[in-house]
Amino acid sequence: MKQLMAVVTVVAALIVIWYVACIPMNIKGILTEAERAGAEVVPPEAKTRRDMSELKLVADNSFAIPATWSQERPRLPAPHQVGTELWDTTFNKKITSKRSLVFHGWVTLSATLLGFAIGTGLGILLAVGIVHSKVMDMSVMPWAIVSQTIPIIALAPMIIVVLYSVGVQGIIPKAVISAYLSFFPVVVGMVKGLRSPDGPQLDLLRTYNASKSQGFWKLRLPASMPYLFASLKIGIAASLVGAIVGELPTGAVAGLGARLLAGSYYGQTVQIWSALFAAAILAAGLVGLLGLIERSVLKRMGMA
Repeated sequence: MKQLMAVVTVVAALIVIWYVACIPMNIKGILTEAERAGAEVVPPEAKTRRDMSELKLVADNSFAIPATWSQERPRLPAPHQVGTELWDTTFNKKITSKRSLVFHGWVTLSATLLGFAIGTGLGILLAVGIVHSKVMDMSVMPWAIVSQTIPIIALAPMIIVVLYSVGVQGIIPKAVISAYLSFFPVVVGMVKGLRSPDGPQLDLLRTYNASKSQGFWKLRLPASMPYLFASLKIGIAASLVGAIVGELPTGAVAGLGARLLAGSYYGQTVQIWSALFAAAILAAGLVGLLGLIERSVLKRMGMA
């Protein structure tokens, strides 16, 4: 109960701060509209409204405060505007409509899951090779680390252009970018997990004359499960980011990235924020699902 109250308190505080931040962020737009309508919005001694700070504008034009929470195209939309847009585009639109966040979310989710599957499989295979081969440890691991220093926003267009040039289109380019972002956490976590058994445990296996494969399946792999699931949670979130980033350079018409892009083109900040929240909710759901699978697997293995 105390934990729930703490969460509710933090969320409520953030909402209050958000509403307060909307006032100085949107006040100039409201006053511009009022000026065009012939209203007096600044003191006579002020030369121009641009000479005044947002806080001074708020202090001298407090009548405009309520309007900062209901502007049609605000610089910072109010929480209730974002919530209304989320509800409307999730529950009041057909899921086949291009205005439905369910439709766009599924497009992004499909690329995310495919990329995550590719990245996870590649990461596990690389981790097994690194643990069992000193050559791979010395050669592959440094390159895996270096690969993550390249900004994905710069790499994504190159990947898409190269794949498009060989006729690979659709979901695959986005999945490749997702896999690129998700494989590294899996590699690092799995390597750490496979190396987690201590000396006495390995010595005990040698005493029983266990083979390397038996040591892997009976000791190393079970010991790596907590590390693997921790890295999978990071990887699935990174994979979602990769799918969204992969939609931006292509001018995609479907997906959460396309929703963000369309909102930026037409100055629809409410649409942008609703798409951002949809992506956050989707990521939280995926991480939560992995958490449930983790508890089930570890419980069956007697580790929970």
